[in-house]
Amino acid sequence: MLEAVAGCGRVVLLGDLVELRHNPVRRVLAEAEPVLRELGSALGAEGEVLVVPGNHDHLLLRGWLARRALTDGRPPLGLETEVDWQVGEPLEQLARWLAPASMRAFYPGVWLGDDVYATHGHYGDRHITVPILERLGAGVMARVVPEPVGGPRTAEEYEATLGPMYAWIDAVAQSGGVRGRGGGALQIRAWRTLQRGTGGPRGARLRGLALGAAFPLAVALLNRAGIGPLRADISYPALRRGGLEAFTEVLERLGARPGHAIFGHTHRAGPLPGDPPGEWRTAQGTALLNSGCWVAGRSFLAGQPSRSPYRPGFAVLSDGDRPPELVNLLD
Repeated sequence: MLEAVAGCGRVVLLGDLVELRHNPVRRVLAEAEPVLRELGSALGAEGEVLVVPGNHDHLLLRGWLARRALTDGRPPLGLETEVDWQVGEPLEQLARWLAPASMRAFYPGVWLGDDVYATHGHYGDRHITVPILERLGAGVMARVVPEPVGGPRTAEEYEATLGPMYAWIDAVAQSGGVRGRGGGALQIRAWRTLQRGTGGPRGARLRGLALGAAFPLAVALLNRAGIGPLRADISYPALRRGGLEAFTEVLERLGARPGHAIFGHTHRAGPLPGDPPGEWRTAQGTALLNSGCWVAGRSFLAGQPSRSPYRPGFAVLSDGDRPPELVNLLD
């Protein structure tokens, strides 16, 4: 990867740069330091890194958000707001490690040109119809935190709903309470059981049958409780469509209508050959690109890992003269 970015003038780290939900900050940053130092050295003094935090590294914004809350007359969060930091804060440490390259941070997104907008995409958790854990948490928070009629329509309103959930998860993580065997792992195990259906050993078949029978009922109850709207379809196509529909909803609510919108979050890169092209363009004409994920999640790579849209290595190239292009740097 470092060879691929060495010739780039700018690298955008589009959310979830560090995993701050499984371990305390000090441990996570210690693991990230060598990689960030190598990246900064590869880019050199002329290079620039743009950091756009997402949901798994939302804690990077804590100091900045606290200062904003104490500032009278501050402008509201827009599509692009530059983030500052102070000595000793995690963002300051990242900036030091990325030297000699320079670093800037933006939230919730950043304009990479007049017609190219990039954001992690986690606001889509408020709208996605697939019943993943974070979508359920967002639905619960929408019941606890008063939302405007019709739901959020500004970045400030999305933060008001999602921010408390992120803060709680971050607080638990700092005590070492959220680990790989926690909620995320449980969600993946349940998803794999539902995907297997009636296949596999007898015990697995019975679990799959029982869970498959109960799942639609559980989704119906969640919808009745006002947590939805949710759908019981968790197939690969449903995951793809759900993520795209949710991100499209966010762009529309925020009033963003760029020619190209880049996001990640759902880990599903695209558009790829064979994808329905209409799914990757909004009704307003915005072309969507998902930059994928750099985590090799075995649950999503089963079957044909070398061809999976969830395989690591995807990135989006954007030089300003041509439309952004999805590539895989490891292929």
